[in-house]
Amino acid sequence: MPRKINLVLWGVVLFVAWNALLLLFLWTRPGSDEHGALTNEVIRLAEDAETELERQKSLLQQIHDYSAVWSRQRKKPGTTRAPAAVAALPQAANEDSVQGPTKIPQRPASWGPSENAVIPVLVIACDRSTVRRCLDKLIQHRPSKERFPIIVSQDCGHEETARVIAGYGDAVTHIKQPDLADLQVPSDHRKFQGYYKIARHYRWALSQVFRNFKYRAAIVVEDDLEVAPDFFEYFSATFPLLRDDSSLWCVSAWNDNGKEQMVDNKHPEALYRTDFFPGLGWLLLADLWEELEPKWPKAFWDDWMRHPDQRKERACIRPEVSRTMTFGRKGVSHGQFFDQYLKFIKLNDRYVPFTEQDLSYLKKENFERTFLAEVYDAPEVRVEELLGNQRKELGAVRVQYSNRDTFKAFAKALGVMDDLKSGVPRAGYRGIVSFLFRGRRVFLAPRRDWAGYDPTWS
Repeated sequence: MPRKINLVLWGVVLFVAWNALLLLFLWTRPGSDEHGALTNEVIRLAEDAETELERQKSLLQQIHDYSAVWSRQRKKPGTTRAPAAVAALPQAANEDSVQGPTKIPQRPASWGPSENAVIPVLVIACDRSTVRRCLDKLIQHRPSKERFPIIVSQDCGHEETARVIAGYGDAVTHIKQPDLADLQVPSDHRKFQGYYKIARHYRWALSQVFRNFKYRAAIVVEDDLEVAPDFFEYFSATFPLLRDDSSLWCVSAWNDNGKEQMVDNKHPEALYRTDFFPGLGWLLLADLWEELEPKWPKAFWDDWMRHPDQRKERACIRPEVSRTMTFGRKGVSHGQFFDQYLKFIKLNDRYVPFTEQDLSYLKKENFERTFLAEVYDAPEVRVEELLGNQRKELGAVRVQYSNRDTFKAFAKALGVMDDLKSGVPRAGYRGIVSFLFRGRRVFLAPRRDWAGYDPTWS
């Protein structure tokens, strides 16, 4: 490839030199208007040819650059993911399902580096006209309509919500889930019909994004989420980690234990790995959807994602301070967890320039080396000492649990979410849950010789 580029460069030099000599010859001849016209025509042709050669040189340089990237990717063991080119050119969706403007936002003409990657935001909507709050914040904070096109996928056929979405014109693309029929569910699951419809909608919407529009990555949010000012900056910076690290399978904007008094607001730049799938504003790649779509569940898709058969010991990135918050108390879960936890989640309000930071500490080997040392070097204390505000001189401390019952008891006492999914605690990594308690860092952790999650703990 470098040889081809050199040939083009030499061609440009020879072409310009030849035309310079030809023009010198014409200018030195005594001339008439005919000679002047000929000279002008030669100049125009030379300029056109030079412009075309420059364009071809630029294209060859881009091909060379991305050939090098692909070569590096092929040499990396254990990864088959695509390099910086995140998105393919979107194609029109099924005309019967697209509402409003039919022009789909397109990616730039060339595949740029990761900071120019096109990552659509898929908004899952149903019958909340308050989707306006979600869309207003997305549009307000997104740095580029071209880089972050918004696709609103609506289920339920709710006309008022549809009118709200249509009111955004070409700022968003509005698609509608065509199958609104009730689903056949087991008799003891009739009250969970809504969860079945949500799973059906997710499958259809994600298939539209990855199959029809041909995007290579997407950020998924729901219609009751508000995003932080640096929401897009966060995903721009973490996307390369997800793309290049096969031990990761998502990036989430959510901290399950993100109540204001439990997070370090002085360090909103802090990020962690977690074995728990957080959802609530998350980034995935098309290759993950190719893996999940054939076995997508009929209901309870988020808990299904947390099962070992899906997670496959992969982790997600999550922030110390959440980049999303939920304002939707009413839903299919009938407010479960909302009054106790969700409404208290702290939404980050300080812009962090993540793309200017070195996030290599989140790579598995680096993170485990530093994080595990920090956890197990911290002095162990008893829950009673924390509750009594004792031993404050120690700074960061560790509370050790040994089984399901002690984890749940300690978590409840310290205000941490105590439910487990397939044995994994919310926001946990290698069984460790990190949070603030009365202003100091606490690690609720298993023994140092932890041997893995026990799904029977659920």
